[in-house]
Amino acid sequence: MSAVIQANNLNVEYRLNKVWVNAINEVSLTINPLEIHGLVGESGSGKTTLALSLMRYMAGNARIASGEILLDGDDLVRKTEVEMRKIWGRHLNLVPQDPLASLNPSYTIGDQIAEITQLHEGLSRAEAWKRAVEMLASVKIADPEAVARRYPHQLSGGMQQRVTIAMALSTQPRLLVLDEPTTALDVTTQAVILDLFRELIRDNHAAAIYVSHDLGTVAQLCDHVTVLYAGEVMESAPVDDLFAQPLHPYTAGLLASLPRPTQNVETRLYAIKGVAPSLTERPKGCVFAPRCPLATQKCFDEKPALENTGTGRTVKCHYWRDIAAGKLSVQAESQETTINAAPREGYVLNARDINKRFGERSILQRITGREGDYVHAVDNISIRIRERSTLGLVGESGSGKTTLARCIVALDAADSGEIELGGIQISNKLEERTKDTLKNLPMVFQNPNDTLNPYQTVGQALERPLRTLSGEPMSREQIRQRVAELLQAVRLTPEYSNRYPSELSGGEKQRIAIARAFAADPALVVADEPTSSLDVSVQAVILNLLKDLRAEKGASYLLISHDLDVVSYLADWIAVMYLGEIVEEGDTQDVYNAPSHPYTEALISAIPVPDPSQKQGHIRLEGEIPSARHIPSGCRFHTRCPRKIGKICEEQAPPWRDAGDGHSIRCHIPIDELIALQTTQPFNNPLSAQE
Repeated sequence: MSAVIQANNLNVEYRLNKVWVNAINEVSLTINPLEIHGLVGESGSGKTTLALSLMRYMAGNARIASGEILLDGDDLVRKTEVEMRKIWGRHLNLVPQDPLASLNPSYTIGDQIAEITQLHEGLSRAEAWKRAVEMLASVKIADPEAVARRYPHQLSGGMQQRVTIAMALSTQPRLLVLDEPTTALDVTTQAVILDLFRELIRDNHAAAIYVSHDLGTVAQLCDHVTVLYAGEVMESAPVDDLFAQPLHPYTAGLLASLPRPTQNVETRLYAIKGVAPSLTERPKGCVFAPRCPLATQKCFDEKPALENTGTGRTVKCHYWRDIAAGKLSVQAESQETTINAAPREGYVLNARDINKRFGERSILQRITGREGDYVHAVDNISIRIRERSTLGLVGESGSGKTTLARCIVALDAADSGEIELGGIQISNKLEERTKDTLKNLPMVFQNPNDTLNPYQTVGQALERPLRTLSGEPMSREQIRQRVAELLQAVRLTPEYSNRYPSELSGGEKQRIAIARAFAADPALVVADEPTSSLDVSVQAVILNLLKDLRAEKGASYLLISHDLDVVSYLADWIAVMYLGEIVEEGDTQDVYNAPSHPYTEALISAIPVPDPSQKQGHIRLEGEIPSARHIPSGCRFHTRCPRKIGKICEEQAPPWRDAGDGHSIRCHIPIDELIALQTTQPFNNPLSAQE
């Protein structure tokens, strides 16, 4: 079988400050037809640079210094840009992380897909339009004729991503480059998109490169995996072999950093020490040596060779033979904490009957007395959070999670409902809240740039809540000492107080945002997707930090995330939201095991398990989440529910059913029947779906 694409001794350089520096160092890889090849590693490891270099689609300050790239045996390095333009879009296509980066807002979806086949295959306008509709149907878009006439802004994120896949496959390319294509998607949408990749790559007899930091997705999707670090291949192997026995300490560290559901044990994730080197600071020996727990002086002095192990895999480590033989262990494990951090009996937050709508009635609606065209973002929701505990709030985009959080911190004023903080009722309006309330209820945003002022140093950012929210005046020396304590609490040195946000990595910015939230010793921290954009290694540091601060400071969290593994690691209680209401809540272990609400069951079955030997159940939700302007009658989930039992689901709101120990499910199906329908799995293997 001849390879679709093959890179041999590839070196890629960037021009920085008038000097060429190496970004990809002597990388070789081969991708065969029907193969999905995963590229994994931390941010800055060179994944995207390598993937785009294989397409010869690089930044203006980048060049291929040496090596060859063979597409069906033809060397792309020797091609001119004019020659490459005939290959791009025809034989090589890209699906980017942000679908809007590929879609023109001024043209309809159908016109954009048709343009590609008209250009590369010479189809007539009518033929190209027909092909565009066929491609939209192939990516499981309902009513493709209607969607083809829409504009990008009229589609959801999941549909936009399907359109980019349809565009990329419209010319039946030989190689598809998938650059973090599901990072911003819900787990349910991601599961559908991954199914599409498998099916369409098989049907088109194509090959694909899948760039991702999500090791669970890589385990379930890819056939072969290459691990990059500082522009070099650390390890490359068939996916089953790599996950069963990593032979490089870096691979083992990445796998150990993944959060997994735990049972009644306070654990800390393994975290790789230090940070990856910049392009201009690469070590002369093994590039991973400064962070490697097994490094010896030889590792610092001599660069290891990329050796073939004889089993279809390669590894770059001086001691891989000892690791393979079991003489050296790279199985990094989570560690149990020594601090007892069990939740307390009292409740720090008690929110009752919270409602929030967006929109207004038109003049005609006011005259006629008709209901306005409102978005029902949060409908009559009640939640409670114990002291020193974490409530995990999960659900798809559009379910109302963030709106509920913003109502609690009063960034959006709730239309109705009551909120008690520490047993004292507080106002729903921000301007009516006291300083004491504000200091006890901070928020950590998904993007730390929303928190940090680019023109203020880290020290100034941390000083502000101390000056404005502290109960008693603090001297300059007290503030300086408190800033140092906060930096130490988030595992940063005092010298960081003099840095600006632009001088920090993404993980460091998020740690500063967390330190700022804890500046005034809050009672409850609202964290909205605090780790969604971070590498698994940095994510492990942040999750450990949140768990440590909860134990040491006694704070509680309202944690919002679409990553259920993150929620299960940190939360002891979970509430599942769908279309503005809670459909299930209970202890983390109970929610992960049967019985579950059918929506929760689908969410859990869609979690990509970081073990390729565990094949997942197949519950795929059809269609998009309905508009919050037009809430379905009866059970709100009935339009997508795979377990709908009849008209009762369409016409009557479901009752709350008690599954025991505070575990409640809003469903028409009795608990004993749910248990019979759902396959019970161990807690550390959260698969509850039936084939």
